[in-house]
Amino acid sequence: MLHPSYADLIKVVNSGVEEGEDPVVSSRYSIVMATSKRARQIIAGDDELVDGRGKKPLSVAVEELNQGKIQILTDEAAESETEVSEAEGAQESEEAAETEADAADGE
Repeated sequence: MLHPSYADLIKVVNSGVEEGEDPVVSSRYSIVMATSKRARQIIAGDDELVDGRGKKPLSVAVEELNQGKIQILTDEAAESETEVSEAEGAQESEEAAETEADAADGE
């Protein structure tokens, strides 16, 4: 059996949701997808946010979720975060182009 249970994990994830709002997750599938994605990040080399000595990456991901160290983003929040990242990337590209142009002018 999974400890903590799916029900407990769903409660933790939805703990910040105010009454009347839609829950962040409402199914076990969302929990499974989020923890498996985080486990793949850990396998790829991301730092563990909890003590994971002797534990498999999925167990570490479940513990991180249970302790509130990671959050599951709703589709709307993920889209907003992507838009911010894209805007920051465009600004960095613009600054790099300006720097290159300034360097070319100085030659």
